[in-house]
Amino acid sequence: MVSITLAVPEELKKEMDKTKFINWSEVAREAIRERIVQLKILEAIAAKSKLTEEDAIELGRKIKRSLHERMKKEHPEAY
Repeated sequence: MVSITLAVPEELKKEMDKTKFINWSEVAREAIRERIVQLKILEAIAAKSKLTEEDAIELGRKIKRSLHERMKKEHPEAY
């Protein structure tokens, strides 16, 4: 098995040290496995997509605009 070094903020390390019974290496391995599965799913979806990059960017902009308007209505105190 190959080893990697992982940098975490000091506060996070302190919290991790409070739970010695957890195998943090296994937690990291599982998180990496899950992310790889997610990426493979996204790649499969993207490979079948007929959207161009420009289409995807425009769709993203429309979604952001819509979410922004919804948040303004639901939380006017934040604006």
